[in-house]
Amino acid sequence: MKKSVKQTHLEKQVLKKLSAVSRNIAEYMFMDEEILALQDYANIVSIKRLGFNDHGPVHMLKATLNALTMLDLLVDAGIDLNLKSEGIGDNEDSRVVVLIATLLHDIGMTVSRDRHEFMSVNLALPIVNRILENYYPNDMTRRVILRSIILEGILGHMATQKIQSLEAGLVLIGDGCDMEQGRARISLKLADIARRGDIHRYSSSAIKKVKIVRGDIRPIKIEVQMVESVGFFQIEEVLYPKILSSPVKKYIELTAGVIGREMKQYL
Repeated sequence: MKKSVKQTHLEKQVLKKLSAVSRNIAEYMFMDEEILALQDYANIVSIKRLGFNDHGPVHMLKATLNALTMLDLLVDAGIDLNLKSEGIGDNEDSRVVVLIATLLHDIGMTVSRDRHEFMSVNLALPIVNRILENYYPNDMTRRVILRSIILEGILGHMATQKIQSLEAGLVLIGDGCDMEQGRARISLKLADIARRGDIHRYSSSAIKKVKIVRGDIRPIKIEVQMVESVGFFQIEEVLYPKILSSPVKKYIELTAGVIGREMKQYL
């Protein structure tokens, strides 16, 4: 299956953040025909059939990169994620969970937009089992626990279901942070008439840059730079509610604003 230049670039960026088993799993997933087919078809349904933003491989890779960036910032600040704090695993296991969950979170779009997070769980389950059996062959207990948190991350990415783990919370916010202009580019080109829901595409096209860096007071700072104030719709209707629903909220600073004007402090 042929990959776009952007997709290949993002895969390399994700791999730079990984080592050991998480890197091996990422390389495996980047070559898995079933995963690639699901990601590609999710985009066909989202963009061509429904006229929505990108929900395909590029989006899932961007969301993964966002989530892993935040995970590193938490670890650098000395904060243990749930697998480590609960004595179940370590930071590498948390990377595996976040990686797998975020790369698979939108595959339910291949079936339906409505409640697609539930369908994503159903489609992901055999894939998750296959991956974990391959890379954790002698540890049933760890496989069961990692699988549970992976599925929590997938189920919780729309903020419709309450989540408890920091790992799942990173998936939720990593997804919400993918709102830059490129995500709406194709759907805007294909649009011919005005329709309900266009505000999501136009507000996304106003977002110039989403920066995830070390915070001034908290470990993570998310700074959203936009070229038009319509971009605030994405902040207040998509990203901000996701952060409020995430167990990672207490570790996040959120600012947003039009480039050249004063930034608004949300958190």
